[in-house]
Amino acid sequence: MKKFINQVDDLLAESLSGFASAHRDIVRLNLDPNYLVRAEKAQNKVALISGGGSGHEPLHSGFVGVGMLDAACPGHVFTSPTPDQMLAAAEAVECGKGVLFIVKNYAGDVMNFEMAAEMLSCEHATVITSDDVAVENSTYTTGRRGVAGTVIVEKVVGSLAETGADLATCKALGERVNRRTASMGVALTSCTVPAAGRPTFDIGADELEMGVGIHGEPGRRREALRCADDIVADLVHAILEDLKPAPGSEALLMVNGFSGTPLMELYLLYHAAEKLLKQRGINITRSLVGDYTTSLEMAGASITLCLLDDEIRRHWDAPVHTAALRWGR
Repeated sequence: MKKFINQVDDLLAESLSGFASAHRDIVRLNLDPNYLVRAEKAQNKVALISGGGSGHEPLHSGFVGVGMLDAACPGHVFTSPTPDQMLAAAEAVECGKGVLFIVKNYAGDVMNFEMAAEMLSCEHATVITSDDVAVENSTYTTGRRGVAGTVIVEKVVGSLAETGADLATCKALGERVNRRTASMGVALTSCTVPAAGRPTFDIGADELEMGVGIHGEPGRRREALRCADDIVADLVHAILEDLKPAPGSEALLMVNGFSGTPLMELYLLYHAAEKLLKQRGINITRSLVGDYTTSLEMAGASITLCLLDDEIRRHWDAPVHTAALRWGR
């Protein structure tokens, strides 16, 4: 294992400290328990909180800021944050209009956020993201996994919350965005969890994992490496089979890297996916390409399609200022 590490046990605290120092104009860090909040606490809005295991950066810490999250709770690598983190973060950012948790559909995340919610004295609600079409059930989830589509939910609901919308309205929009969003990923290599010291799974030099999860969970199948256009065709087909968009639908197309794939290849994947979707009558009017929901150093990518309407498009376009996503300011 080759990684820039001092001591494995210190990795998360040192990384979070570096992140908070580099973006001190946007976030503040609390250690023990670990959570990040906006540098300036928002007022008179629903507080949005998300979190999950580390190793997926910039998700979720990179999306704390104006127009997105009020707080993020990072767990250890690929490990759910604890209820005390979530409770402390909620108490730090709640400002009179309640708390909305945005939770990826993994058993540990859902359970721990539920425990934290039960201890909260303020009004609260939860949106569970489940955009991964690769599998219906796994040992990590009950139902579909929450993956890169979570970024879209956080951005759209984050914008709505900035307008002063109430908790029920924010929750309803988050659930609608989740229903209109589908993702599927593919891996060319495994990743190595620092505490384990070896790759999560073994894969041949001429193989790929179709439908891989962001923790290295098995996908739909292991198969021989093929050309990019063929790989993208399978990913797009699975997404369209799930969403069943009508011809003429407007959509946001996101190509997300798992951290080990260069932008040159991600844009090639975007080109291939956009071409196929246009052939199916899908009008791609918004896009996002880059590393947004990663898996340590895994080589691979995911494709996400979100079907837009006027409200979702408006809140996607609204100003945002975070460490990893910013426009309109």
